[in-house]
Amino acid sequence: MPRKAQTASLADDHAAPGGVAAVDRALSLLAAFGQDDKALTLTELAQRTRLYKSTVLRLLASLEHAGLVRRMDDGPSQGSWALGSEVARLYGIYMASFSLEGLVLPALRQLVALTGESAAFHVRQGAARLCLYRVDSPHPVRDHIKAGDLLDPERGSGARVLIAFEGGAAGGAPAGDPLSRQIRAQGYCALRGDRTASVAGISAPVFRVDGGLLGALTLTMPLERYDERHVAPVLAAARGISGRV
Repeated sequence: MPRKAQTASLADDHAAPGGVAAVDRALSLLAAFGQDDKALTLTELAQRTRLYKSTVLRLLASLEHAGLVRRMDDGPSQGSWALGSEVARLYGIYMASFSLEGLVLPALRQLVALTGESAAFHVRQGAARLCLYRVDSPHPVRDHIKAGDLLDPERGSGARVLIAFEGGAAGGAPAGDPLSRQIRAQGYCALRGDRTASVAGISAPVFRVDGGLLGALTLTMPLERYDERHVAPVLAAARGISGRV
């Protein structure tokens, strides 16, 4: 009896133009692992990729040979498959070659070019807030914070974002803090005169690939140049950095 036709696999639906189908399918097995998956059974891998079990087994043999997956031989996950040590080695190489400066500074420069205002990237530094990177506005009238400056950890739109999202993308706002809940609900913070009476700021969170908070991207300008239309490019810049480290 002929084998029953199966719905196209995920790899077939998202095939690389000019690529190799078998490679696309093998990579779809690696992509099937989620953040909370320590191991997956053959059935789970077949279901998540929409591949035949026989195809999955052949692909797993090649991936295991390359060290990208490993078979679990004991414990409750016996007979399942987990990611292999080669994934960790490649991740280490990636992280060693990765430069946060090379990711953040181009985004800040583009934001300054779009808005004409000063852009910065803030992170927690102990009990303070550190301006890690900064690109100045071309206007002569601007605030004069520099990269390396330690700022108020509780005042300013950047500080408010770091407080509101300190639990990461999935964490809840601090209890009894209406402003943090508002910031989390809208995804950004726009304040006038919060840290310095003459300065306005618009900030948005930047998240790591694991959902944790990486920092806050901030646009600052004198009060008289505050423009709500700058919220959209700030959000776009923050989202463009998020999930890339």
